[in-house]
Amino acid sequence: MEIKEENIINIHNFLPHREPMLMADYILELTKEKVVTSFEIKEDNIFVHNNQFAEAGLIENMAQTCSSILGQSFFENPEADTKVIGFITNIKKIEIFALPKVHDKIISKASLISQFENICHIFCETFHHDELLIRAEINLFIQKVKS
Repeated sequence: MEIKEENIINIHNFLPHREPMLMADYILELTKEKVVTSFEIKEDNIFVHNNQFAEAGLIENMAQTCSSILGQSFFENPEADTKVIGFITNIKKIEIFALPKVHDKIISKASLISQFENICHIFCETFHHDELLIRAEINLFIQKVKS
């Protein structure tokens, strides 16, 4: 997938995560039902072991990608100091096929299956070029934290 700078959406506008737990660099496409993100794996990433991105890192990347769908309603105003909490409530099905290496750029594609209030069921796949690395169905919960 070719990344065009004019199409890139600032991930900070849709996720509360910050370094060292931010596992997505850019949102390449975002609608109410789907999202595509990119992420370059760096040497100093906390999930890199023996020059590979660990399974936990792939799952966190997938969860952050998926949460962008639900999170966009909380972060519509980038100037607002919105605080949210979110977590994986269930991983229904997961298959890991390969682990990417340091300096690989991965692309994650997620589609909303269903949503009830602040809980959503999402299907996600992550690729390095055309190689499928991981696919899963996950449930996420996200809500605004009261000040």
